[in-house]
Amino acid sequence: MKTLGLFRHAKSDWADPRARDFDRPLNTRGRAGAAIMGRHIRDHGIAWDHLISSPAVRCAETVEIAAEAAGRPLAVNWDRRIYLASSATLADLLREQDDAFAATLMVGHNPGLEDLIFDLVPDDGSSPLRDSVEVKFPTAAYAVLELPIRRWAELTDKTAKLVHLIRPRDLDPALGPQLI
Repeated sequence: MKTLGLFRHAKSDWADPRARDFDRPLNTRGRAGAAIMGRHIRDHGIAWDHLISSPAVRCAETVEIAAEAAGRPLAVNWDRRIYLASSATLADLLREQDDAFAATLMVGHNPGLEDLIFDLVPDDGSSPLRDSVEVKFPTAAYAVLELPIRRWAELTDKTAKLVHLIRPRDLDPALGPQLI
């Protein structure tokens, strides 16, 4: 069995309308969300042996802040293909991963990560967590999927089990949507 973690980048800053999308940093709420999620990922107990991430600034900052908060630096494999990738592209990238890695954590963007969950987890009513993703997979959300495969190349649709889903607001309500 393989384990796949999906970690969406934390809340980014839209203050500079001239900035390229790729270069947008995290805002204050995003920095807090990345830190609290880093501690949760550490405490959740999965020993991630492989980390792949989009090199977009908001992903890089999410990884840096989460790792610092967790006290567990990991070597990051930056892959530009994750940046704004479709589910199909993300699945292809996962199929290329070294089989020596049993637990891979991917840091990226929506809608790709959310769509990957929809593609891998069956929509048969058996997963309340999948139903929650259908409502929203917000910034800094973290999901864990169990894959009934021995080799990453065997990754196929509708075979995964979504076993964990947490959002920053689940850990600190102040990190939830800003209501007016």
